[in-house]
Amino acid sequence: QVQLVESGGGLVQAGDSLRLSCAASGRSFSNSAMGWFRQAPGKEREFVATINWSGRVTYYADSVEGRFTISRVNAKNTVYLQMNSLKPEDTAVYYCAGAVRGSTTRQKNEYNYWGQGTQVTVSS
Repeated sequence: QVQLVESGGGLVQAGDSLRLSCAASGRSFSNSAMGWFRQAPGKEREFVATINWSGRVTYYADSVEGRFTISRVNAKNTVYLQMNSLKPEDTAVYYCAGAVRGSTTRQKNEYNYWGQGTQVTVSS
């Protein structure tokens, strides 16, 4: 069983940067693929980024490619999402998720455990 706790959200202006962190407890973290998803009011939860168990493979949604970077430090049981050049349309609750399969996936139904989310608000 892995528990995830996100942090680092907040209110920023367009063009600013934020770094989200997701701290994991439990023995499965280093073998799990990790992902970030987001959900804006009235919309479905959508894929943002994913990283495989080793950190060597990453994939991004087209909407964040080139602006966001996902990374992980297995020794710290932590995954990060560096968000640069933020836009108002990036406003959402951001969720961290883990998939025991170990390989990357964009499908939210393939993730086995989720954090509680952290709010990111980008003003124009």
